Amino acid sequence: MTSSRRTSSRRTSSRRDGDTWDLASSVGATATMAAMTRAIATRADDELIDDPFAEPLVRAVGIELLTRLATGEEPPGDLVGRAAIDGAKVRTRFYDEFFLDAADTGITQAVILASGLDSRAYRLPWPAGTVVYELDQPEVVEFKTRTLAGLGAEPTARRRVVAADLRDDWPAALRAAGFDPARPAAWSAEGLLGYLPPEAQDRLLDTITELSAPGSRVATESRPNPRPGEEDRTKQSLNRISELFRSADFDPDMAKLRYFGERNEAAPYLAGLGWAVTGRTVRELLAAHGLPPLEEDDLRMGEVRYVRGELTK
Repeated sequence: MTSSRRTSSRRTSSRRDGDTWDLASSVGATATMAAMTRAIATRADDELIDDPFAEPLVRAVGIELLTRLATGEEPPGDLVGRAAIDGAKVRTRFYDEFFLDAADTGITQAVILASGLDSRAYRLPWPAGTVVYELDQPEVVEFKTRTLAGLGAEPTARRRVVAADLRDDWPAALRAAGFDPARPAAWSAEGLLGYLPPEAQDRLLDTITELSAPGSRVATESRPNPRPGEEDRTKQSLNRISELFRSADFDPDMAKLRYFGERNEAAPYLAGLGWAVTGRTVRELLAAHGLPPLEEDDLRMGEVRYVRGELTK
């Protein structure tokens, strides 16, 4: 396996129309940061989260600081706080359980949108006959496929790669990979919606609904709209986090990767499309898993709801 080692000081770029990325740049670097946090969380609590591929995938991307954090060579310290680590635990567990619960109902099509370094096609105990579609930019899915093959990893389901950008005709690419809209599917949009403009978020949820047969399932996060002045505080918090990483020679510039402004909250929007939606906040999930409450919550993470829906139309 070859490693695409990057210089540690590489800076991510802000979002723009038609931008592209790999796993060390722009919004793609957030997927690597998420995998780094999963690697730390797995070492801390492998009963709640067990992602053995997170560490080697981060190492293969080659961002030096994230590699040191993922491998444990450098302690999380202030760079990756307890809230982020515990958040990764409950988030990963939520989506793991979502897919396995959907599979238990007989759903044999799973679609992971913006799959990044997600390794569920390799680590979950999928029932026989399940097809997992992983959709992301061509460079991203090619890198993960090549890296995991180099590790000798084998998918635990029939894995189909869909190399497509969500801004393009991704439904056509998904169908070409074998997806059947006439059969129920389980969809995840994990950690994705905040990186889409508001209108693109609505379009994505509309398209998922159009491609879903009755009985399909969907899971995502539903973030409350900001109160007056709150977005400025959110940007300040993201800038503080970025400054911590910048002092360690990695510059994610996180505030520039998100799209701000009013948007439809995902849970009521999905309900309006015919999905029966349930969910729990991050605060509730932490309590349910016996994890300590958030001490500081400048980003209102505790109020984010992890939601799942079943299409009833």
